Amino acid sequence: MDSLMPNTVFPTSKCPPLWANGPDVQGHHTFPNRPANGGPKKVTQSPVTTGSSVIAMKYDGGVVIAADTLGSYGSMARFPDLKRILKVNDTTVLGAGGDYADFQFISEIIKQKQIDEDCKDDGFNLKPKALHCWLTRVLYNRRSKFDPLWNVIIVAGMQDDEPYLGFCNLQGTAFTDTVMATGMGVDLCLPVMRNAMEKKGGLLSYDEARATLLQCVRLAYLRDCRSWPKYHLAKIDATGSSIEGPLMIDSDWEFAKTVKGYE
Repeated sequence: MDSLMPNTVFPTSKCPPLWANGPDVQGHHTFPNRPANGGPKKVTQSPVTTGSSVIAMKYDGGVVIAADTLGSYGSMARFPDLKRILKVNDTTVLGAGGDYADFQFISEIIKQKQIDEDCKDDGFNLKPKALHCWLTRVLYNRRSKFDPLWNVIIVAGMQDDEPYLGFCNLQGTAFTDTVMATGMGVDLCLPVMRNAMEKKGGLLSYDEARATLLQCVRLAYLRDCRSWPKYHLAKIDATGSSIEGPLMIDSDWEFAKTVKGYE
């Protein structure tokens, strides 16, 4: 019967606070300089502003890589002047498709890594194989936390006087090859580049590789609604690395004059 007696010590069902204006034993403790718990951890579930295809291929003496400048906000061509190719140093360049914010985040880390290398001034530099290996670990680690960096990255460069081309995606899947593409470029551009190499019987010259990549950029613009006619083109060889652009593809709309009956 005692359990039916009213509680005279604590007249309400709520316990008193542990200290003045503080929480009770059932409440959340709020500590200074520490944000309150805002609920479950939230991570990126889908990309927002995205870039489309990155296209790259080895040629006789180097590597060439191209990417358009469009950042798509869903299906809207929202940002037409983004740069999706990053020059790391004289031997290494990378291009990225996917979420542009994640690319900006990882670009800042890579730039700081290069600054640290420059400050050491020990004769060593960040090489493409090392950067590619590091990216595979970073992307796989973030994927394992269910908080991926939503990017597909191509690392291009020269190491030991040999051209190097490495691929890594948001799951941490990585490989190397002679020709590479991301996004819709896998379906549209890889056959074009492979066909050009089969006709040559080996690696192309720089002029041939450049012409092939321009053909791929134009094809991607005509067939992929997330592509753009403006692009950047990077070249890496024994003399160093450089990025051209933004450039425009050659377009010919003369045939439009002959299209009739749709007014």
